Amino acid sequence: MIDRAPFAADPATSRGREFPEDREGTRGPRTEFQRDRDRIIHSISFRRLRSKTQVFIAPDGDHYRTRLTHSLEVAQIGRVIARTLGLDEDLTEALCLAHDIGHPPFGHAGEKALSQSMEKHGGFDHNAQSLRTLMRLESPYCEHEGLNLTWELLEGLAKHNGPVASPGWALAELDAEFPLELQTYPSLEAQVAAVADDIAYDNHDIDDGLRAGFLDLDELLEIDFVAQQWRTVEKRFPSAPRERQLRELVRGQIGMMVNDVIEYTRKMTRGMETMEDVRRADSLSAHFSPVFAACERELKNFMYDRLYYHPEQLDTAEKAREVVAKLYAAYEQDAALLSDDWRQNLPEEEPARSRHIADYIAGMTDRFAMQQCARIYGSAPEGLSNV
Repeated sequence: MIDRAPFAADPATSRGREFPEDREGTRGPRTEFQRDRDRIIHSISFRRLRSKTQVFIAPDGDHYRTRLTHSLEVAQIGRVIARTLGLDEDLTEALCLAHDIGHPPFGHAGEKALSQSMEKHGGFDHNAQSLRTLMRLESPYCEHEGLNLTWELLEGLAKHNGPVASPGWALAELDAEFPLELQTYPSLEAQVAAVADDIAYDNHDIDDGLRAGFLDLDELLEIDFVAQQWRTVEKRFPSAPRERQLRELVRGQIGMMVNDVIEYTRKMTRGMETMEDVRRADSLSAHFSPVFAACERELKNFMYDRLYYHPEQLDTAEKAREVVAKLYAAYEQDAALLSDDWRQNLPEEEPARSRHIADYIAGMTDRFAMQQCARIYGSAPEGLSNV
């Protein structure tokens, strides 16, 4: 058993929830952060991630990752790092599971379309939408709006990449109602969740890209640290089928990145005694070492050039962007096209009206968005799946 670090988040001293809760008849012996995790897992928003784009839009194959499987993989990596560093595993896991809940259909293509459609009304940001969803839109309880998660969970989602100097309208509104100290660094649990996200998609997108034929192994091996890992795999398993060697490559890289983050974070937190020391630091404390951060940036640049900005990917993303843009335009022009519950709650005044429409679209899965586009316009763009 690894001792709890002195700067770890402690559920017993949580800053609490936005709305006080009656603990009489409590459901099981859980900590506050375990309750957060369980509320996220049981939410509709989390279940919808199974049909939202990770890299490939509406893939025909069952083996490609979705936002849901990606979030589960991030949580696995995050828990390993948190456990080794003596942090709170449950808070880390909850942050990992919730970090992509605000993504609209079709991933970044859908986000681009909503940002453009909402330009006059404050824009759209998937990270802020995660908090908006969890704090206001996902409301299964009789006593209050939202899931009423702990301050530590919400703070971690709001600023897992560091302080937020200029929050957009959605985050600013929520922060005004339940202040999250946006000017400081978040807990180490939140920082670990962020770097676990990087580790997961850096490597699992390689796996999916190779499987789909968008990435070429020989080109990938032009990256020195990947080539070094590949030579290790070939030496250890010279007779293994190529597919298994590739999966071993991905596993090995994940392990190498995790070990680097653990070692560097231990160095950065040496001498820290409280969580406030983490929040008052001059930089993120949980991250890759400078040398490995440069390697990771090289890998990211390769992935953008060869996978994310691949001509076929860009063509499919443009068609997906068109779907979201057309849906927004249709609902803006004729509110009767909204589902009954969303139409009944549609505000009359701007910008609330347009933001309500964006909330409706952001909650859609890829499949539902395509179905609604076909229902309204007679058809959806062809070629929305390229794998």
